[in-house]
Amino acid sequence: MPDNVVFERKNILVTGGAGFIGSHLCEELLKEGRVVCLDNFATGQESNIDHLLKNADFEFIRHDINTPFDAENFPELARFKIKFQGFQEIYHLACPTSPKKFEQFKMQTLYANSIGMKNVLDLAVQYKARVVHASTCVVYGNRPADNHGFKEEEIGCGDTMSARSCYDEGKRFAESVCATYRQVHNVDVRIARIFRTYGPRMPIFDGQMIPDFITNAMEGKDLEIFGDETFHTSLIYVKDVVDGMIKQMKLPADVGPINFGSDVDMPLIEVAQRIIEMTKSSSKVVFKPALLFMTQLGLPDMTKGKEKLGWLPIVTLDTGLQQTIDFTMAHKQLLGFRSLG
Repeated sequence: MPDNVVFERKNILVTGGAGFIGSHLCEELLKEGRVVCLDNFATGQESNIDHLLKNADFEFIRHDINTPFDAENFPELARFKIKFQGFQEIYHLACPTSPKKFEQFKMQTLYANSIGMKNVLDLAVQYKARVVHASTCVVYGNRPADNHGFKEEEIGCGDTMSARSCYDEGKRFAESVCATYRQVHNVDVRIARIFRTYGPRMPIFDGQMIPDFITNAMEGKDLEIFGDETFHTSLIYVKDVVDGMIKQMKLPADVGPINFGSDVDMPLIEVAQRIIEMTKSSSKVVFKPALLFMTQLGLPDMTKGKEKLGWLPIVTLDTGLQQTIDFTMAHKQLLGFRSLG
């Protein structure tokens, strides 16, 4: 790729762009550039990006990032002039995130955190692109006994032999891949550590408890918590996460990993009861056996995001839940409700 090319609009690649967070990110990035969205629909959904397909600055490519991506060989990307302009920014979000299908996607998860991460950074080397990698709070390990907020410099720990190590340790390894490419190839890669996120377009009936709470409340069915009365969590609205990642990409220099989450610790039963009230439902809350992928997570210390980015979450839980409820009601047939009584 030639140096010092003057671009009409920057080219941005989003892997996992048809997923929950990825689709919101693509939507926002179209305000400032041309977006190529990659997804293999393992856990992403075509309906998440349908409204973007008519935008001339958006192109969807069905592709598994665990195989190399040669953007210059896709005729539908000709208008992006990849051969001459390349990509200026890459957001890497591709990784299966399905609580109920976690076992089914174990190998894809392992590959996404290793081979997929490598393929993304190889593209960054090729095009001298800046990268934001969507990591996760699970790199810190289990919720600490004293419930302190995790600072980014905490080393964290995990069980390399656990049933969920393909994700937990996989994400830690992916960060190591980023660090190594920075050291060896001088890749400008930033790490976003994302905590539990909710909002419109989350898949339903998949163990992601917030969307299932809403759909069950609207149908008068029991709201199922996969755990017991002690299950606590923090929740951050998806638009706040997207805003943080874009701010992180725009930093003139990398400042190390940054937490994106909420430090408000909520009993999940209170969230479920709030949804029942907001939907005026007669549903009840019940408890089910815990899912391997749906566990209590620690809380973030958000000092660094505030100091380095001027970022803090601004969407309140009530506002975010109401927007998620409104979306679900407006799209209930598209989302595939089991009954619409």
